Amino acid sequence: MDDNKMMGGKVKKPGKRGRKPVKIDLKAKLERSRQSARECRARKKLRYQYLEELVSSRERAICALREELEMYKQWCSAMDQGKIPSEIKALLTGDELNKAPQIASKSSKNGKNNSSGNH
Repeated sequence: MDDNKMMGGKVKKPGKRGRKPVKIDLKAKLERSRQSARECRARKKLRYQYLEELVSSRERAICALREELEMYKQWCSAMDQGKIPSEIKALLTGDELNKAPQIASKSSKNGKNNSSGNH
């Protein structure tokens, strides 16, 4: 019993411990590794495509908002000079059928881009 150790009532033989290594076919292992690498590259490509689309949509939204801001700055400078822009006159007089839809469509486009940018 000196050669064998007692552990929990069971006799354990000396030697290698743990699981025996399973002989895995080297070619199969390499093929699994290659397949995993292909899948990883595909996921990475999709992720970058998604991010590029996100960046381009945000850039378009920024451009639209800058145009709108420039329009408002022009309106403000015109009002500082005592002139009332025709777009504002149309809004104030209720003549929304002629010129206001153009402004509203610009605002709604910018609003759509802006709201999508907040998600």
